[in-house]
Amino acid sequence: MSNLNDEDNEKKPTEDANEKKESIQDKLKNTEEKLLRSLAELENQRNRFQKEIKEAIDFGGFNFARENLSILDNLQRAYISIKNDPSFKGNKDLNKFLKNIEIIEKDLVSIFKKNKIEKIDAINKKFDPNFHQAMLEVEDDKTEPGTIVQEIQAGYMFGERLLRPSMVAVSKKVPQKDHKNKDKK
Repeated sequence: MSNLNDEDNEKKPTEDANEKKESIQDKLKNTEEKLLRSLAELENQRNRFQKEIKEAIDFGGFNFARENLSILDNLQRAYISIKNDPSFKGNKDLNKFLKNIEIIEKDLVSIFKKNKIEKIDAINKKFDPNFHQAMLEVEDDKTEPGTIVQEIQAGYMFGERLLRPSMVAVSKKVPQKDHKNKDKK
């Protein structure tokens, strides 16, 4: 019996050593997997932060840009108002004054362009609700229905983002008189 016990005792330490080796190898694999996951998570987080920083830089001035559009709008309204005011018609300096307003407007538009603020070209384009806001419909046989025939207020893009939609008048078909007469009968 002692021989059997001796054999059992001899097997046990080697089995325990193998189990310990396997468990150490398993622990090493688990630790390596955790490390790789952590590194991947850190890389994803770094990429997310870089994207957020880029968006903050690109669109940080979005609200500022939108508020500055009112300056351009007011300048253009003032130009039209002064130009059409009958009390200023006889003034010899009117053209000089209007020329100065035009220069200021051109400078402001130039600053907008440098900062990726571009006017949306709307006239004679197909109405697109992503860029245009329909304010009224105009009956027009000369243009295809859904075509922009008048721009009430200019729209602007800030890079790839819509800063302000163009407020527009859109054409629609003129109802035919024959149909009205048939409806009355």
